[in-house]
Amino acid sequence: MAYIGKTPDYGTFEKQALTADSSTTTFSLNYTVGSSSSILVSVSGVLQEPESAYNLASGGTTIVFSEAPTTGEGVFLVFLGIAYDTSILLSTGTITGQTATTDSAAADLFLTYDDSASSLRKITNTNLTKTLDISGQTELATVAADDDVLLIYDTSATTIKKIQKSNIATTLSYSVNANLTGDGSTTTFSIGTSGRAQNNILVTVNGVVFHPSDDYTLSGTTITFSTAPDVSAEIRVRYLPI
Repeated sequence: MAYIGKTPDYGTFEKQALTADSSTTTFSLNYTVGSSSSILVSVSGVLQEPESAYNLASGGTTIVFSEAPTTGEGVFLVFLGIAYDTSILLSTGTITGQTATTDSAAADLFLTYDDSASSLRKITNTNLTKTLDISGQTELATVAADDDVLLIYDTSATTIKKIQKSNIATTLSYSVNANLTGDGSTTTFSIGTSGRAQNNILVTVNGVVFHPSDDYTLSGTTITFSTAPDVSAEIRVRYLPI
């Protein structure tokens, strides 16, 4: 027989009977319900008022009566609507099968889960990618400490990162490498350490700075003066930071 009028889209409503014992107030529901008004509750033929006679709990999976139904009372409820879990409606492939976007407009919307409200909400792209404004900040008027953190843009990773000042410019050290003494005839002296060029060492004789190539040359660990330093002349060789 044909159905006259608009066909029902949601099928028949489901009924669930509850067993009263004069003490139990909380009962598990056969279906998850999104609102206390989505069910009709009858106790001994009397309809119960939502949020007054009962409420939902545990995410809509249980009903809690304000007073325990008495033993022998007929208690039943009719489901007017059922809450669907998005994990059922949206399979994994529904999301993973989509083409990933490489760009988004300022007005584009994204879905986010608000943990504080236990709710799924929308957020605009402009609230996800706010511009970093540093124009109004107070400028550091002193030399940055080694443990101060600076912001840099890592071009290899295309992202902003932090870096300690000590990793940008290490502290320079100018320690004396060799203390030598002239004797009026010796022109060659050993500085003890190889791996340096004559242009990155500082040579002084009695406090006078000598010029590379003109006054001395360096080969390996041997420094050779063009003229032998005087007797008892104080020769100092210092490595310059490179």
